Amino acid sequence: MLFAAGFGTRMKHLTAHQPKPMIPVAGRALIDHALALAHDAQADPIVANLHYLPDMLERHLAGTGVRTIREEPEILETGGGLRNALPHLGSNPVLTLNSDAVWSGSNPLKLLVEAWNPSIMDALLICVPLQRVHGREGKADFDIDPAGRLHRGGDTVYGGAQILKTDLLKTVSDQAFSLNVVWNMMADEQRLFGLEYPGHWCDVGHPGGIAEAEAMLDRHDV
Repeated sequence: MLFAAGFGTRMKHLTAHQPKPMIPVAGRALIDHALALAHDAQADPIVANLHYLPDMLERHLAGTGVRTIREEPEILETGGGLRNALPHLGSNPVLTLNSDAVWSGSNPLKLLVEAWNPSIMDALLICVPLQRVHGREGKADFDIDPAGRLHRGGDTVYGGAQILKTDLLKTVSDQAFSLNVVWNMMADEQRLFGLEYPGHWCDVGHPGGIAEAEAMLDRHDV
């Protein structure tokens, strides 16, 4: 599941006439960076949710094998968007990837699949230590304890890549909701886990993140 429905308001003038996933970084649209990771991990099917200026993304993704879903009339946020896409994704655990970040290092989706243990995990999130985070505005998100479980706070940032079971999505009454809602449920049952990313990661959620992402890719092996 590629999340591509957001308004990109922090990008200011850059998203006045195009959706954020179409913004170029190092010669490729952000959505293409994400799609390359999904294809490399042999993910199938691949679904992208659209809302803001969806026509441009539909044209761009035509012929790539990606199934697009428009969220209309209202945007559904990450939890609602994923639940809305389940008819196309099936009932098995799902990989999700945000389309507003760039990675330098191992494919995070492959790392998630290799580390996934459904007997003890309901979700496994890629988390990046602050010293390898670029372009980030704000505090860290999680602490990974010695057993690999996640707790709020700490010194790692959620990188926007995860694998999770989708059963709990059906228990949320709101139509639009964040995945934080189900993460909290999983954490309460000690089934929310994190995986430390060994490479570098850049948030391209604001204009300055473009230059930071390109500089990161220049400095580190991809």
